[in-house]
Amino acid sequence: MEEYYCPVKLTADIIGGKWKPLILFYLETSIRRFGELQKLIPGMTKKMLTQHLRELERDGIVHREVYAVVPPKVEYSLTKHGESLKPILKLMSAWGSKHRARYGNPAGHLRAQRAGGGTRSELAHDKLLPVAN
Repeated sequence: MEEYYCPVKLTADIIGGKWKPLILFYLETSIRRFGELQKLIPGMTKKMLTQHLRELERDGIVHREVYAVVPPKVEYSLTKHGESLKPILKLMSAWGSKHRARYGNPAGHLRAQRAGGGTRSELAHDKLLPVAN
């Protein structure tokens, strides 16, 4: 096991990267199935989603619930330990909201969300509305 002297490095190693913060953002408000997460995070491959969910589960951040039904049903949620990341995710969202104009918006991202409507959580992500817990 790696020994961490810098708490920022530890946090970045556990939840950092291109996709993990997005996965955690969508699990912050509700339990999600694999297919839901795939639809919510366009551009992320099935392989990458599987890999990141396994890592987050291994690190005790995400819980994977498997139901013995046909077809198989699997749900993902934050663990109690994962819930402790909510303040960090809220601060990241607030920072992104404040500085969005400086960095721009991915082309077509809002247009696609508006056309499809989206859930309150999805709209909160794209329009940066506050999401109640």
